[in-house]
Amino acid sequence: MKRVREIEEEILARAPENDIGPSLERIRAVMELAGDPQRAYPTIHLTGTNGKTSTSRMIDAILRESGLSTGRFTSPHLHDIRERITLSGKPIPREKFIAAYEDVAPLIEIVDARSLEEGGRRMNFFEVLVAVAYAAFADAPVDVAVIEVGLGGSWDATNVIDAQVAVVTPVDLDHTHLLGDDVVAIAEEKSGIIKADSFTVSGVQDEDVARVLLDRVEEVGGSRIVFEGNDFGVLEREVAVGGQQVSLRGLVGDHPDLFLPLHGAHQASNLATAVAAVEAFLGGGEQALDTEVLRAACASMTSPGRLEVVRRSPTVLVDAAHNPHGARSLVAALGESFTFTRLVGLVGIVADKDAVGMLEVLEPALDHVVVSRSTSPRALDPEKLGDLAREVFGESRVTVVDALPDALEQAVTLAEQDGMGGGVVATGSVITAGEVRMLLGHTEV
Repeated sequence: MKRVREIEEEILARAPENDIGPSLERIRAVMELAGDPQRAYPTIHLTGTNGKTSTSRMIDAILRESGLSTGRFTSPHLHDIRERITLSGKPIPREKFIAAYEDVAPLIEIVDARSLEEGGRRMNFFEVLVAVAYAAFADAPVDVAVIEVGLGGSWDATNVIDAQVAVVTPVDLDHTHLLGDDVVAIAEEKSGIIKADSFTVSGVQDEDVARVLLDRVEEVGGSRIVFEGNDFGVLEREVAVGGQQVSLRGLVGDHPDLFLPLHGAHQASNLATAVAAVEAFLGGGEQALDTEVLRAACASMTSPGRLEVVRRSPTVLVDAAHNPHGARSLVAALGESFTFTRLVGLVGIVADKDAVGMLEVLEPALDHVVVSRSTSPRALDPEKLGDLAREVFGESRVTVVDALPDALEQAVTLAEQDGMGGGVVATGSVITAGEVRMLLGHTEV
């Protein structure tokens, strides 16, 4: 544990993951020095604006239920850096994390030195973790790796793989200061994970985004693309206790009556995308998954921090929505799956996000909002966020509390004002969701 903490501190001392130098040169150099471990196993590569982590976890669960050993790389983490790198569904063991880091650390030093000599920069936090993950998956070894991009696609450090299947979840506005200020520019960056002779699985997209993806498939050649709503999708769904009952159309056949222990139409769509991705990977889109295998995989699916109940009496939910698109999915799922007499929002947002856009989406669903901040240095100051919230909610519906533990206590108190039918939803960022989750004793993922 001590060595893992030391390694985490070493990695955190680097530029943060949102401070990117748009080049694959550094990570590619490290991979070449390491013998290109990322070529040792087939991959499924995911990009998109929202739903990437949930869909990655679903794909992982189906592959494991199908008898394959898996590696999964996702970001960010809720509690422990090792959550980002999983082996067969579990965070990488400390010993394996240490071994993988110590394998690549000398190579990273070489590449850092070379880059600095040429007037460049050191590898950032995210690039180093990608190198560790790819080395760990080769060492395990895994039968298949499920890789979620960190940011964008073309220049994302994960994009030194040529995945057999590329997955694009719905594309919307986010990280506009880095990816572009319209969905076409963002889609062009994300489409960079689509490679020649691969299979692309896309969620429902804006028409202009779909055209970008189709153009990319044509450009690289030999790739096939399928879209939710056209080639696969959700046939039926209804709310059930603890989740929802879903019937899907896969790439080959139908999968009726699957119980998914997650809430919201967006999670049903994520499941449809995951099923199509696995059918593309295992059978080239020509062979249906066994429905009983799929049913067993669905029953085991979790998505920590995504509309997750972390306390009862009153109910406290955490959700990692961090942009207006994610907030819309959250509000729709809240209205469908929960009946609160009074719902209080506990909101902490990162400074570079569209705070006003999120607050405007959340406003009709919340009776009151408690504004606070996570421990992230990027968190928006509560007073500033409070001013924005008052413009949207009005003075009487906003409370500002600096410290998150105190804010949680205040939100619970407000929720209980009308009796036991009240609830709290903590949202605004992955970090906010993770810290509230931990405050209430949940650290397993």
